[in-house]
Amino acid sequence: MDRVAVFVDAGYFFAQGSAILAGRKTPRGDVSPNFDKILDALEDFATRTTKLPLLRIYWYDGTSTGPTPHHVALAFKPRVKVRLGFVNTFGQQKGVDSLIVTDMITLARNRCMCDAVLMSGDEDTRVGVQQAQEFGVRVHLLGLTPCRGSQSQFLMQEADTTHEWGKKEISTLLTYTPRLAPASAPAPAVASTPVPAAPLSASPKTLSDLAKQAAGEVDPSLLDGLIKNYASAAQLPPTIDRPLIGRAGKSFGRLDPKQLKELRNAFVAAMKLRMPSK
Repeated sequence: MDRVAVFVDAGYFFAQGSAILAGRKTPRGDVSPNFDKILDALEDFATRTTKLPLLRIYWYDGTSTGPTPHHVALAFKPRVKVRLGFVNTFGQQKGVDSLIVTDMITLARNRCMCDAVLMSGDEDTRVGVQQAQEFGVRVHLLGLTPCRGSQSQFLMQEADTTHEWGKKEISTLLTYTPRLAPASAPAPAVASTPVPAAPLSASPKTLSDLAKQAAGEVDPSLLDGLIKNYASAAQLPPTIDRPLIGRAGKSFGRLDPKQLKELRNAFVAAMKLRMPSK
């Protein structure tokens, strides 16, 4: 099949992308991805480089708590397949390289693609490149600057072509927001007049009120994926569900199953109200 498939190691993309923007590798939470722009850029690169239509983009990432809201949002986007490995107690991503290798070999063997774009730096993916090439697939390695410092030299040598994205490309796809360092000492007082405290949000009177407050704090880019995931699986990602339940528990005590369902339904209904009208 005359198609090109794209394989992306998200761990490499975020780590090296943050290094480009911040001058050093930073925690994942310090960078905000624009997934629509990322997917468009990957498809544009793949089709422009190979002159072939896109089969799909395979996105590989690790998780220690199940799919995150970002994973869910990404999984519901067209042309994308999300594959998840795991993150161990040392924060190391495991199982991702083997998923990449397996998919590359399977697609090559089944003649689902004749070209592949790989964004990764790990030498462990080299066997996938070798096997895909033995089935006649051309492999184009895409790295983030400096490639010679962020990618295995053996992986670069194995690929049919190598390409590099720098700060110009990455700055349109990721936003770096450094965390504020805590002050070393309190600032001296300059006036004796007390400053009134900012008004606190009204305490929720019902589960529905609490759900609306929580839904209003969700990143707008995650709304569509969270709503679709709840409609298909009746579940919210743990990183969303647990804080929501904990927040309700502080105001209303331990919730029974009926109340939990009411809370989640109200939360999803409130997210739907935030969706732009079509």
